[in-house]
Amino acid sequence: MFVPLSIPSPDVSSFDLTQWLSSIGLTFFGQWNLPIRFYALCLIAGIILATWITSRRLTRRGAEPGVVLDIIIWAVPLGFVGARVFHVLTHPGDYFYDGANLWEVFAIWNGGIAVFGSLIGGAVGAFIGCRLSGIRFWTFADALAPAMLVAQAVGRLGNYFNTELFGQPTTLPWGLEVPSDNPAFPTGLADGTLFQPTFLYEIIWNLAGVAVLLWLERRFRLQWGKVFGFYLIWYGIGRSWFETIRVDPSEIFLGVRTNVWGAWAAILAGIILILVQSRRHPGVEPSPYRPGAEWVPPSAEVESTDTYSDDELEGEEAPEATENEAVEPSAKSEVGAKP
Repeated sequence: MFVPLSIPSPDVSSFDLTQWLSSIGLTFFGQWNLPIRFYALCLIAGIILATWITSRRLTRRGAEPGVVLDIIIWAVPLGFVGARVFHVLTHPGDYFYDGANLWEVFAIWNGGIAVFGSLIGGAVGAFIGCRLSGIRFWTFADALAPAMLVAQAVGRLGNYFNTELFGQPTTLPWGLEVPSDNPAFPTGLADGTLFQPTFLYEIIWNLAGVAVLLWLERRFRLQWGKVFGFYLIWYGIGRSWFETIRVDPSEIFLGVRTNVWGAWAAILAGIILILVQSRRHPGVEPSPYRPGAEWVPPSAEVESTDTYSDDELEGEEAPEATENEAVEPSAKSEVGAKP
């Protein structure tokens, strides 16, 4: 059995859409340059997968098919806003210094988003979407929890294509090759040094978490946000370790990287969420919808009503007399008649 001595870094991280279209005979874009980054494609693929999984899980709970679109239309944009804001605030030295171009704060296409910020911003957007659609917020959060881990696993492939956010030097056979001219290559290390493939570790951890969450949900019939609580705990535990072996610069608070603090906060929030919801809601959810906002499936609606107007009965034969109706006098037996 062949054991790889290292994981090679990809040679390219993007492609030019115009050149690709020209190669298959489509030249209507002219000389425009339309670079498409693989990192962006990974994020889009993750969002699509998460939307599909969440939609199926909500539908099985009794929600209207497609209602998830009414929620993610708020959650995804605000998730990106939160991810960018969190990144900028935790990396102020990259954006706020003498002579800095402050417009770079908004240049999200140059990279720089944070998962914990996306959780905060996405939660705000999901809350708005749930209020407008009538879906219970915690029902949506539970449906989203395993889908989030799938999306995050796919998104980490983007870090591989960008050759970024790798870990400390290693001699393990699955070490990641990083070119010495990479801006993130630590100074003072020899060319050919291998690094911990943290993107791969997190992909494996997240996919394993999907199986764990689904098992916990079925085994203990978790609802009312408890699945999401276990998601926060699982992701926080993994991220707190992955973050400590990364070599990319980060703000340090009390000797700890800011994202480690974020991971610990996620674990604490998950524990509190499970404890509080277990006490407040020991039973099962009556419906994925808030009271008064329920959706009625078409099969449950009355297809027709058997009512008729007076005009529809005109000209039709009169119904036969019932047993209780009076009969003609001649048909009555005479009272007191002699035999």
